[in-house]
Parts: sequence; C-alpha cells; structure tokens
Amino acid sequence: MSNFNDAWSIVSKARDKKRPCAKVYINSLFNNFIEFHGDRYYGDDPSIMGGIASIDGIPVTVIAQVKGENTKENIKRNFGMPHPEGYRKALRLMKQAEKFKRPIICFVDTPGAFCGMEAEERGQGEAIAKNLFDIMRLKTPIISIIIGEGGSGGALALSIGDEILMLENSIYSILSPEGFASILWKDVKRAKEAAEVMKITAKDLKSFGIIDKIIYEPEDGVHHNVEAVVSSLRYNIIDFIKRSKKSNLEIMLQNRYDRFRKIGKFME
Repeated sequence: MSNFNDAWSIVSKARDKKRPCAKVYINSLFNNFIEFHGDRYYGDDPSIMGGIASIDGIPVTVIAQVKGENTKENIKRNFGMPHPEGYRKALRLMKQAEKFKRPIICFVDTPGAFCGMEAEERGQGEAIAKNLFDIMRLKTPIISIIIGEGGSGGALALSIGDEILMLENSIYSILSPEGFASILWKDVKRAKEAAEVMKITAKDLKSFGIIDKIIYEPEDGVHHNVEAVVSSLRYNIIDFIKRSKKSNLEIMLQNRYDRFRKIGKFME
C-alpha cells in the first residue's frame, strides 16, 4: 500500500503559516517595485499584488497572489483567495506589460478563487475564463512560479506561462485534497490518501511535463533558508528573460498554445 504521508507532508508544508508569502519574494528579488491598484471596473483586490519593477536592470511586470503574514493581514488579503476584480487587475497589468514589451513574472499561491456570493455576482467565472483566453495570446514572455498552494482555476488564471516553476514543497491541483476526498469518496478524512492519488506535488507534475523546473528547498522548508531559494529563483528568472529575448515571438505564442493543449489532452 502507498505511503500517503509523503504527499500529505508536502501539502502541509505548502500551507505552513511560516512559509514566505509572495511579498517576501517580491521584496527580495526585484528593485524599485511600484504597486498598481484597481481593475478600472469595480475596485482593488488586495489578494493580488501587481506592479512594475526591475531585475538585473531589466524592466518587468510582477503579479502575485498574496497571503497575509499574520491574521490581520490574512483577513485583509482574503487568505490569498482573489475576487473577480483581482483577476481583472492582473489582466490589465499584463496587457500593459505587452504594450511596453515587459516580461511578466507571476507568483501563484492560492487555495483557489474566492467562491462567495459577491464574487459570483461580480463575474468570478467570466473573469478567470477571460484571463485564460487573453493571456494565451499576450505577445510578451510569461513565467509563472508556484510558491505554495496552486489551487484550481484560481491558480490557473496566473499560470498560463511559457515556463512554469514550482518550489519543491508546493502543490498544484484542480482542487484541494479535502475537496477531492469529499466528492469522490464522501469522506474528508481520506484527504491524505487523496493527496497521493491526485499527483499534485512538484515531482509528480515535473514527470508529467506539466511544469518545467523544480526549485529545491531546505529539508525543513523554505523558511529555514529563504536566501538560497531566492538566489535560485533569481538565476532562473533572469535566464528565462534572456532566453526569451532570443526567441521568435510567433513561435513562442505557438509553443504556449501547444503546451496547454497538451496538458488539456493529458487531463481528459
């Protein structure tokens, strides 16, 4: 019988309250970050942080799903679960990046999009779907980095990248193990088993070709040596940007499309 504790251990580390949120990576990786606000339709969503910055002297657009570093901030940021205006803000900034030919760096860390009534009233499903549709055609390089939880369509809306990286102890899935166990087996207590069956770890997803690279962490989790993980991320981001500059734009867009068509067929 499989050892369900291995996958569940990674789920636990991905959700660890000590795990650095996206703000830590933004502050450590980029210079001169300027945050922008609002979707120009309804309002601003603090669970998605976006703006312009530079890395190695290269102008970039940075967009991140952000959890709080304490209870008060978690409430403010809705525990990293974006509303529709968050996804619309993200898309607005991505289109701005396309206009000014800036590469886009996305940080993914969400249990999933917020599923409250007010989010549905403001068009949650449409906002996510429009992101998926429009990002696929954006004429600028995109790299997405899963740093904690990559849950459902809420994560996918910022994961349409030319390359996808995952921190070693992060997860990427269609829904939570608890949700999977409740739907499939009608028993939330089988969440540990579900985590193994779902194949949601970086190692599994790399073997399936769904992600490109694993960013390895200290044995006890990234918070024990954030600097080492930041250094690895910096190298990979700069390397991606430099390689992208040499790429043919039309080929890049076709490869992006083919990549997600392949993933879609794999999921069927």
